[in-house]
Amino acid sequence: MTQKRRPSSARWLAEHESDPYVQEARRLGYRSRAVFKLKEIQEKDKILRPGQIVVDLGAAPGGWSQYARPLLGAKGQLFALDILPFDPIPAVDIIVGDFREDAVLHQLEAKVGDLSVDVVLSDMAPNLSGVDAADQAGSIHLCELALEFAKAHLKPRGTLLVKAFQGEGFDAYLKVMREAFETVSIRKPKASRARSSEVYLLARNFRAV
Repeated sequence: MTQKRRPSSARWLAEHESDPYVQEARRLGYRSRAVFKLKEIQEKDKILRPGQIVVDLGAAPGGWSQYARPLLGAKGQLFALDILPFDPIPAVDIIVGDFREDAVLHQLEAKVGDLSVDVVLSDMAPNLSGVDAADQAGSIHLCELALEFAKAHLKPRGTLLVKAFQGEGFDAYLKVMREAFETVSIRKPKASRARSSEVYLLARNFRAV
């Protein structure tokens, strides 16, 4: 027997299908609407350049890597990681695993090796439980892991772009970021839904010690 779609999921699907960013992503062959968030930030802040070493955390389904890789040119390298498998992208080194697990982190670190990373991108978000406090805590934890990785692997004056949700723990995390980087800016791309507390923290000029 076919189950009726719940009204909330039916509304979400209708909204998704009518979303101009979804439609534009399909038209241009991008894997997700999220690519336009990175595209807007790149056009404003020019964080990606030819020859860079870039790590993309929370990469599935691959939209950010798909957009970023051509900007890096033949001499650049891009390492992409996500807990979910996704289709290969030319010249992108993909790792499938949970970034919260030491074994997966070590696998990524082994691939990066002694390379000094120019940019760490993190679009990671936890699987939502519906419990706001737990979801916010999970989001901040992923932000903290991205920052720890960046501090361990970024070259001096490197860049971290991380998705965060405003709420409990956000201000404390922002303070720690500002201690590690010379500048931290808050970006709210047009493709981020207005009702969402999602923002992107752009940290530049890493204070390597």
